[in-house]
Amino acid sequence: VQLAESGGGLVQAGGSLRLSCAASGNIFSIASMGWYRQAPGKQRELVAVSGGTTNYADSVKGRFTISRDNAKNTVYLQMNSLKPEDTAVYYCNVQGVAGIFVSWGQGTQVTVSS
Repeated sequence: VQLAESGGGLVQAGGSLRLSCAASGNIFSIASMGWYRQAPGKQRELVAVSGGTTNYADSVKGRFTISRDNAKNTVYLQMNSLKPEDTAVYYCNVQGVAGIFVSWGQGTQVTVSS
């Protein structure tokens, strides 16, 4: 399963960005699609995931929205009211039912200037 991410970039604090991640290849049933991020010197952390339920990190609740287009095997992350602390490399993650596959995107840089 290959993941193609897009939508990162540089934005001022308070601005918005939308990330996209399209899955392709030998896709079986997808259990969840989500986004993680990793800032310099920090561990990778969950941002948002859409599976049986939708979950968000506390730090992004009310500002970020995850959505899916199942027909296109694509997941989106709409990021509003961005803060400098949101600066990180954002990774798409897709997991198959019963862990049959786990795929990561190549990462897309999001930089929020103050």
